[in-house]
Amino acid sequence: MGIAPCPHRNPARKIAHVAWQPNSVQWRLIWILAIAIVLFWPGQPNRSLAIRGLNWVADPMNTLPRLPGDFTLESGEDTDAVMAHDTQEAEYRRIYASSSFARLRIRLRDMPDPFDPSTQRQVLAAIGVLGGLLVWRLGQRTLRD
Repeated sequence: MGIAPCPHRNPARKIAHVAWQPNSVQWRLIWILAIAIVLFWPGQPNRSLAIRGLNWVADPMNTLPRLPGDFTLESGEDTDAVMAHDTQEAEYRRIYASSSFARLRIRLRDMPDPFDPSTQRQVLAAIGVLGGLLVWRLGQRTLRD
């Protein structure tokens, strides 16, 4: 027969003291920070997921007309291209002037990210670091109390 384990030693208790376990307030803060960073981090085309979602919500079926691009000198002699450009611009202006809701939808559909992508990444990284420090600090407060 072997030696019986000591009833006062519990290996699970020892591991629980070594591994950090966030409390409910810390978990909420971790989730909020993680979701915000994922949503607002600019992707390769330099638009964040939140802005892409907002652009899509404003015009999910892609029915609003777009303002035509600048007119080039090459297209200046082609009367069909001039007519198509003018028709597209007139339709855009008509929808834009039709109601304030249509104006809002067009503005939201065409809205870019508010900051330069490199600045946005730096700000989000700083928010993540400061949020991590806040989570750590909240954990220290509960240990002292």
